[in-house]
Amino acid sequence: MARKPYPSDIGDIEWNIIEPLIPPSKFGGRPREVNIREVLNAIFYILRSGCAWRMLPHDFPPWQTVYYYLAQWRKNGVFEQINTVLRNQLRLDAGREVQPSAAIVDSQSVKTTESKGERGYDAGKKVKGRKRHILVDTMGLLLITVVHIASIQDRDGAKLVLQKAKVYFPRLQLIWADGGYAGKLIQWVKDTFECILEIVKRSDDVKDFQVLPRRWVVERTFAWISRFRRLSKDYEILTDTSETMIYAAMVNVMLRRLAKNRKIAGP
Repeated sequence: MARKPYPSDIGDIEWNIIEPLIPPSKFGGRPREVNIREVLNAIFYILRSGCAWRMLPHDFPPWQTVYYYLAQWRKNGVFEQINTVLRNQLRLDAGREVQPSAAIVDSQSVKTTESKGERGYDAGKKVKGRKRHILVDTMGLLLITVVHIASIQDRDGAKLVLQKAKVYFPRLQLIWADGGYAGKLIQWVKDTFECILEIVKRSDDVKDFQVLPRRWVVERTFAWISRFRRLSKDYEILTDTSETMIYAAMVNVMLRRLAKNRKIAGP
């Protein structure tokens, strides 16, 4: 008997998009018996609802099975790879090049729980926990994420992101950032990557809220991520798992957008 759907479930169009991107069962091993679509639904349920693993509803596969697949996919970078494929498709649909030439970098400090794991204190934001550093394209789609302790300064955290970005995105020529990235980092980016780091500052003459050019794009991406209650804090022990959860959240966002585009386009 089919279970009642949850709002976080992926639809048929979304499943048709992502199914070819799911790694097949290992050759020569025990045949896969679990419904892999239900494993994905369970992961997205955890992300959207923010519930603990042991509180996963019983009409999903056992939480141990779901967590096993998440751990395997974390080790193999599966959600990161899926994120790349879906992002490329959305960029092509928008008439853009697959490889971006410009991007925006920013960080978000979040609290951790009492669970063990790396953490630090961000004196500026007065947050004890971790920082999520993300690099997004001009559409707000995730390029790279790095999670590290909150005590690392933005300029140093950006280096971790940009070192990965230059490997995967050699076409990058311009990166926008806020004032927290000013200083020696600008010259470091120019010397290391032959890329321009442009600081977008808030005008001192404006006292009220102001939408800043380019910077609002990455803030919107953080808003998309914040819809997933599992990401309201960093509940994960490993920073690698935290990064996987962010990639998975963006995969969910892009899946729904691609499915909507296909519905509009028709058969």
